[in-house]
Amino acid sequence: MKPGNSLMKHYLQFKDFRAEEYAYLFERARNIKTRFKNYEKYQPLVDRTLAMIFEKASTRTRVSFEAGMYQMGGSVVHLTTGDSQLGRAEPVEDSARVISRMVDIVMIRTYEQAKIEGFAAHSRVPVINGLTNEYHPCQILADIFTFIEHRGSIQGKVVAWVGDGNNMANTWLQAAETLGFTVHVSTPSGYEVDPQLAGVRDSRCFKVFNHPMQACEGAHLVTTDVWTSMGYEAENEERRKAFVDWCVDDEMMAVAQPDALFMHCLPAHRGEEVTAEVIDGPQSVVWDEAENRLHVQKALMEYLLLGRIG
Repeated sequence: MKPGNSLMKHYLQFKDFRAEEYAYLFERARNIKTRFKNYEKYQPLVDRTLAMIFEKASTRTRVSFEAGMYQMGGSVVHLTTGDSQLGRAEPVEDSARVISRMVDIVMIRTYEQAKIEGFAAHSRVPVINGLTNEYHPCQILADIFTFIEHRGSIQGKVVAWVGDGNNMANTWLQAAETLGFTVHVSTPSGYEVDPQLAGVRDSRCFKVFNHPMQACEGAHLVTTDVWTSMGYEAENEERRKAFVDWCVDDEMMAVAQPDALFMHCLPAHRGEEVTAEVIDGPQSVVWDEAENRLHVQKALMEYLLLGRIG
């Protein structure tokens, strides 16, 4: 899609796309992954340039987007707050106007959602949320694709979220509302998910439990995240005390479905939010989940730049 096209889309929250768009994306991701595994060259994005802007450090986000764009035939410009003026000496709106005239697509990993929303509002090209304090749509895209690979459709299933009511939890709620499944949420007091911030209107898509064991009962997928997300390091000791009972262990997995999967967006702290026995055990699919960031993001970039293929 060319800059200025009225059909141009951004991907800033999970709810930006409809269920049928996700069905298309998951099928494209499967196709693209199969080609990758078979060493088939597939480069539909030749002469396209991705700008990656990082205000928060990253391993998986940078590697998956950068490798993915190169594998699709494009090129990458990598920017950090140390070598750009984004929101510092230059308004974010001005940065958007300039950068989007020089590249074809932008991925931003930053703190406030308002910053990426402001950038997208003044961008001539598609903008992807690589993570904000509020949402992490690319990660949930990969997580759901991983579930589909292992267990089929997620519609009607139960996902147990154990831990912090953070950007991952917010995005799981949006995904549940969009794709028709239920999230069982259990967080320590004071760290609850805010449904209004999550942006969900249907309260039937999630249930809140005081104890994590209750949330895990009957779940098809159990998932968690670090207790202290990036940007909240000052709260680390306080959080370690508050979250002590929210460590996913064998007992929690035992009350879930017998074939329940375990996921974690990584990096993980074994012995804190999850035991080594669970994350390194037979129900864990965290390495498939991590790899699938590459494949779903390639499908996402292809869709945002070229529209539907075939």
